[in-house]
Amino acid sequence: MTREMITSEEEGKRVLNTDGTPVGRIVEVRDGRAYVNPDPTLTETIKAKLGWGTAPDDAHPLDGGSIEKITDDAVHLRGTL
Repeated sequence: MTREMITSEEEGKRVLNTDGTPVGRIVEVRDGRAYVNPDPTLTETIKAKLGWGTAPDDAHPLDGGSIEKITDDAVHLRGTL
């Protein structure tokens, strides 16, 4: 299943550029915007998957317009982050 709307279900998912290169993980979704940590620790990844994550200061905001598709395993970008 694919979709384009970002929800809290995406927390903990990998974020991939158009060429499939991983650029980080979604650590928090707030007000329809995802926050991507480019180099999360294992603890941050687990917290995000459990919905306990918070975006660190260096997290990149990601809005729905940047997303090509969302799958069960990853968020695929239209371009690069």
